[in-house]
Amino acid sequence: MSGESSAPGGSPRTPRPGTQKTSGSVTKKGERSVKEKPPTVLPPVGEEEPKNPEEYQCTGVLETDFAELCTRLGYTDFPKVVTRPRPHPIFVSSASMSEKPTPDDQRLSASCSLNSLESKYVFFRPTIQVELEQDDSKAVKEIYIRGEPRVRCSLATPALPGLRHLLLSLAGWRVEDRILGIFSKCLPSLSQLQAINFWKVGLTDKTLTTFIALLPLCSSTLRKVSLEGNPLPKQSYHKLMAPDSTIAHLSLRNNNIDDHGAQLLGQALSTLHSCNRTLVSLNLGFNHIGDEGAGYIADGLRLNRSLLWLSLAHNRIQDKGALKLAEVLRPFELTHTEVVERRRLLLEKGSQERSRSPSSSRHGDFKMDRDKSQMLGMSTAALADKPDKMQTMKAPKGLSKKKEKPGEVVKKEEKSGSGQSPTQGTPKKEDTAKSSKGKVTIPEQKQSKGKGTKMGSKEKRSILLESELVAETTEMINPLLEPVEHRDGKVFMPGNKVLLHLNLLRNRITEVGLEAFLTAVQYQVQFKSKGVSKGPVGLLWLSLAKNCFDPQCPMYTTIQELMLPRDPIKTKLREEEAMAFPI
Repeated sequence: MSGESSAPGGSPRTPRPGTQKTSGSVTKKGERSVKEKPPTVLPPVGEEEPKNPEEYQCTGVLETDFAELCTRLGYTDFPKVVTRPRPHPIFVSSASMSEKPTPDDQRLSASCSLNSLESKYVFFRPTIQVELEQDDSKAVKEIYIRGEPRVRCSLATPALPGLRHLLLSLAGWRVEDRILGIFSKCLPSLSQLQAINFWKVGLTDKTLTTFIALLPLCSSTLRKVSLEGNPLPKQSYHKLMAPDSTIAHLSLRNNNIDDHGAQLLGQALSTLHSCNRTLVSLNLGFNHIGDEGAGYIADGLRLNRSLLWLSLAHNRIQDKGALKLAEVLRPFELTHTEVVERRRLLLEKGSQERSRSPSSSRHGDFKMDRDKSQMLGMSTAALADKPDKMQTMKAPKGLSKKKEKPGEVVKKEEKSGSGQSPTQGTPKKEDTAKSSKGKVTIPEQKQSKGKGTKMGSKEKRSILLESELVAETTEMINPLLEPVEHRDGKVFMPGNKVLLHLNLLRNRITEVGLEAFLTAVQYQVQFKSKGVSKGPVGLLWLSLAKNCFDPQCPMYTTIQELMLPRDPIKTKLREEEAMAFPI
């Protein structure tokens, strides 16, 4: 038996010729080299690159960068980056509609229904939808993030037992600090990014602060931000409208903004000492703003001269708030605080103009170079010292030239190359051109440019620089420095005529508030009919429909008649119809 042969004391078996016995183990001859070498350990796939997300260099392709950064951070269940689907019409032939399904088709559809539904509802899972540029298929133009599915269904049918679990697992994705940290790494590389849209992504006041800190890192083309369905406890949406913000279009719909939030937003629009100068459109529809909140928004419109489009549709504004909004659209009285601030600004402006006097010229030897101060409306009486000396030295020649024939004068002016017309050629200008002896001169076509000297190129550069500064200060003028009207010891400032679009659809305004808007519209129409061609013209579109008054009300009908010719879209449509169907 085998047990007896292996018992102790028995004769040991002779090893076979191809084997050797070493330390109690039997190995083959060819395996000696394998046992002597240390085994090589192969690293797992994907660990050749460092896993530190800070070391990753973004490529500018959001799909690749976002997935790689999520993987490096250990974020396994992250949303995918997909192209935003576009709705397209579905054409069904009449023949296919008339055909009836066969029994085999019905059995096949019943067996595959769960799989097909699961594949279809993958669309509703959390994703990062992007809209790409037409010219470049990889350049992201807009980003859309939706935290919840568009369709909700919690009913389970006997045929589809897994449907309930599938649909309930689609909701609940939130943009957290970890996601925002990934965005701070990959979004700055998107050079064509123009808009970011967050819809019900569960933002908090803390994550909103993180998101606002991320915006300056993005491309300068980013101008539109939409935060909808993200109610915040502290309602800190006004941080998006800081004076240094670059956002031009802001949508805050469906955020449960009340009067306190409207107060913060109104203060962000403008105060006595600060004003938002970049925001062009603001959408506050579908919130809880009442009369008090509308008053705060109106206070922000008093001194704001950048907002063109405002929507307060679907709120709780009544007549008191409507009166405040209509008040800023026509001349309104300045408060005592505003009058004091206006006087302070006027004094400051006067002191700045006096400090720009020609006596503080840095070029004392070349006082003629200070002719550029005429751009600021300064007198050139103190700048004529050196030209007067030159004129006294050349006066006899100038007088003798004036007696020559007009044709000779024209020929000599053409040879001098001064570029002046015969009607502009005075003795002083001719002598100055000759005294320069062929040096580069600047034609005196405008009063703001001086004649050529040895510093002609530097003079030209300084003039251009100063003109840019003057233009910038002109554009950034404080509204309190606008022309005002004094009546009965009170100061009235022209109303806000920069706002072009105002939407108050579906509020609680009655005929009392409607009358205030009628007065404002009549004033703006009368202001435009006076022939004022330059500057803002006032409202071009006003929506007051679906409020608490009869649509056939005479005041509402009058407002519509006054606004109809001011609406550029309707005016263009009427012109196109007139051209298509001439009488």
